[in-house]
Amino acid sequence: MSAIRAIVTDIEGTTSSIRFVHEVLFPYARKRLPAFVETHADKPEVQHWLSEAAREAGFIEASRNEVIDLLIGWIDSDRKATSLKALQGLIWAEGYASGDYLGHVYPEVADRLRAWHAAGIRLYVYSSGSVEAQKLLFGHSEAGDLTPLFSGYFDTRTGPKRETASYARILEVLDEPGDQVLFLSDVVAELDAARAAGMRTTQLCRPPETCPTPATHPCVADFDAVEA
Repeated sequence: MSAIRAIVTDIEGTTSSIRFVHEVLFPYARKRLPAFVETHADKPEVQHWLSEAAREAGFIEASRNEVIDLLIGWIDSDRKATSLKALQGLIWAEGYASGDYLGHVYPEVADRLRAWHAAGIRLYVYSSGSVEAQKLLFGHSEAGDLTPLFSGYFDTRTGPKRETASYARILEVLDEPGDQVLFLSDVVAELDAARAAGMRTTQLCRPPETCPTPATHPCVADFDAVEA
């Protein structure tokens, strides 16, 4: 097989615990979203994303409270809306800056990322969370600032994570043949889409999860077992 020249990794369930996102980040944003919108609604970036949320919901006209209720409903349903993810990222930035929490990464992740980076493998992130939120998590991680290890970030602006076209776009940006790019994720549908675009794939099944039998993708328990 061709040597791996780039690795694209998911976050939730892959580099970081799903529990951190769902039990720390989501509740933090949900609790603070109404006050954040009220105090930041005059900022162009916030105005843009509020308008995008209203447009996506099909509102012709909507009050600020209606958009807030809409966004909270999206948080509760874990909707992968780019506007919501962007606003969440802005709220999380305040939480990271104030030291309310640190970004979770599994114990072996930082050392393995550093080893791949030192070996000349380019590292990228592709997550449903906004690029800004990705940078915050890795920039304020429990293992320190990991952002210097990454060459780029992708979010839902690239496309849905379960669509092959999204991974084809990533390959265009990376300018690498698919058989030299490895995608890491815990979600089989994402791995299927990446493989259909030509990427190599590895599934992460973090304990207590176990690899399926038979596995449709190479499957490992942690980054130390990834062959790259």
